[in-house]
Amino acid sequence: MSHQDGKQAAGTLNPASVSVAAAAAVVSVEAFWLVVALPGAALVSDLGGMLVAGWAAVACAGVARRHPAPLRRFWTLLAATMALAALGRAIWTAQRLGGGDLPHTPLVGAVFVAGILTGTAALLSSPSAPRTAVGQARTLLDGVIVALALVPIGWVLVFRGVAAAQLADPARTLGLLYPMFDLMQLTILVAVSGPARSVWRPMSVLAASLSIRVVADVWYVSLVARGDYAAGHPIDLCWPLSYLLIGLATRHPPPPVCDGTDDTAEAPPPPWWRVALPYLPVGGAIIAVVLARRPTGQSPQLVFVTMMVLLAALALRQGLAANENLRLVARLRKLAYGDQLTGLPNRLSFNRRLRLALRDGRPVAVLLLDLDGFKQVNDRFGHATGDTLLTGLAARMRAAVDGDGTIVRLGGDEFAVLVDGDRPVPPERLAERLLDALQPSDSDDDVGVHPSASIGIAEYGPQHASHTDLLRDADIAMYAAKAAGKSAYRTCTPALRESAVSRAELIADLRRAVDEGQLHLEFQPIVDLATGAVRSAEALVRWRHPRLGMLPPARFLPLAEETGLILPIDRWVIHEACRAAATWRGRAPEATVAVNIAAAHLRRPDLIATVTAATSAAGLVPRALTLELTESALIEGTDAVLERLHQLRELGIRIAIDDFGTGYSSLSYLHRIPATELKIDRSFVARLGTDDDRAYATVEMVTRLAGAFDLAVVAEGVETERQHRAVAAIGCVYGQGYRFGRPGGLVQLHDALPPVAR
Repeated sequence: MSHQDGKQAAGTLNPASVSVAAAAAVVSVEAFWLVVALPGAALVSDLGGMLVAGWAAVACAGVARRHPAPLRRFWTLLAATMALAALGRAIWTAQRLGGGDLPHTPLVGAVFVAGILTGTAALLSSPSAPRTAVGQARTLLDGVIVALALVPIGWVLVFRGVAAAQLADPARTLGLLYPMFDLMQLTILVAVSGPARSVWRPMSVLAASLSIRVVADVWYVSLVARGDYAAGHPIDLCWPLSYLLIGLATRHPPPPVCDGTDDTAEAPPPPWWRVALPYLPVGGAIIAVVLARRPTGQSPQLVFVTMMVLLAALALRQGLAANENLRLVARLRKLAYGDQLTGLPNRLSFNRRLRLALRDGRPVAVLLLDLDGFKQVNDRFGHATGDTLLTGLAARMRAAVDGDGTIVRLGGDEFAVLVDGDRPVPPERLAERLLDALQPSDSDDDVGVHPSASIGIAEYGPQHASHTDLLRDADIAMYAAKAAGKSAYRTCTPALRESAVSRAELIADLRRAVDEGQLHLEFQPIVDLATGAVRSAEALVRWRHPRLGMLPPARFLPLAEETGLILPIDRWVIHEACRAAATWRGRAPEATVAVNIAAAHLRRPDLIATVTAATSAAGLVPRALTLELTESALIEGTDAVLERLHQLRELGIRIAIDDFGTGYSSLSYLHRIPATELKIDRSFVARLGTDDDRAYATVEMVTRLAGAFDLAVVAEGVETERQHRAVAAIGCVYGQGYRFGRPGGLVQLHDALPPVAR
């Protein structure tokens, strides 16, 4: 901006600023006039009040047009309040100049009361005020209760012993109640400001305006009661000053969030003083009533009437609180026992109804339903689409049950149906209806989503001690349905229950197996087919179960992979195999050991640390360790897994592809994986003992393929001499199988190893 532009800008006056300065000037002139007690102070006081109130009304009306829609009602009502204040002051002035001393006429009182009503309505329409009619009524009653409770207190502290108060005149009595109305509005303002957000600046300015009016009205009433008030008193300055503050409040911008929507942030609980606000002054009012009693034992009429009205307001406030509590209890029950997404009853409601049915001795059956593959829906389309689909499926299932049971959502993609009492439809028929309802619809085909479910059925019987046993059996049957191919239902039988219990016990025992030293290794030799010399051995884990005896890997390793226990087992096997290999290399320096690694371990970033720690602790050179990985684990490997394998090769660790030919057998991954050898699966080698030309061709093809990739070949499952000669003739370098030795302990392996001098 140039210097000339700056001068022009400085010379341009803002009309709003000019109006504020003019209003402040009016208040300043009135203050000087009243303090100095110049002639015509009463008229100056009246004119000053009218001018500033009129200016505040215009300012509020102007800002109502500029502010967002949710604030227009607030500012419009304040404009009406200021306009009524100006009108009331004008009528007051006219009647006073017409001969009245203090014209407390019904007309003046009606205008001022109307201003109080519009001002109160403005506070109740502020941005932070309650939005419901019940909330607004509660806030209004809070203000009324506080104001009424302060009347007896004010009587004792300010007006006690003032016999000159002409309270027999209703208009004058109403004038004496103005402080009560001010306190009511101030209480409402404090209540609606609320703790949920920072206080909007105009509300603080309005609070200051109301505070000034409270002081002014209390002072005015005390002067009138003593007969010491005359128009033009310095107290008259307080009213235009309060109007000036209301006009200044319009200078502040609207709050940041003012779009008419509810705040998404969770509101904190109200402070204790907010809850106790309408009740704190009541105790003081009771004491004040006792102190205000006359020697005759009677209470002043104003105090008595006020206390009666206060009791009525308290009763109404308690009625609103009781109604609100009932609504809150109903809402809490709905939240506690209902699922918010689908509208179905939830797990808590299901358990409650199930226990009630069992307590009443009614026949009970439970269908436990789990959606198949729903996680893939969320992963592919997002949780919003998943929630929409879940809501639609819940509606389908509710229609399929059709009153023959109670369907609930237990959580996630798991549902249940409770069938109790006389059952016109067998649970199996309900399961069929549910599966039919989940058949793909046209909308499902459009997005490629085909919902299905696995359903487990259990009926309560003598074998169940509680509802948890019944749910356990339904869960067992549901997993049996999943194992049967999904989109099916199964009923829990004694055989299924016994199998599941045995499986759970085996998993529990497996968790203790590593810590209690129940695992041990056996080693199967891998020989040089040309010389028959043992060059390596594969470490095979066995479980010496304290009750079931020796268990082969096929009995417990699938459970270990399913439960994640394979990770500590793998670590133990790697460390034990490295220690054994370090011992063997004392007799055969070139001997190596091979260890199977689970796919879950391959995906863990700490695999390299586990391997290096095991070799270092055993004093074993890395090239003496071979990690055997299945094709499926390698194919599913991410770039991070491939990078991990390359790091292992750089350390010298050898990598073997186990059971080659039984997995994906994709040639592309051979270019990416830094393997050092292939192990031909035993299923191909077993057919070499027959006249199966295709078996020979397959093994020969794999051997040539390995040679092209510079990979050593190990033929697994060599059990006969004929198979031995066949794999040797094809060109396999190494062999493994019962032909060369069964898995055994360290002693057998030491006997098979050649001496150092050999």
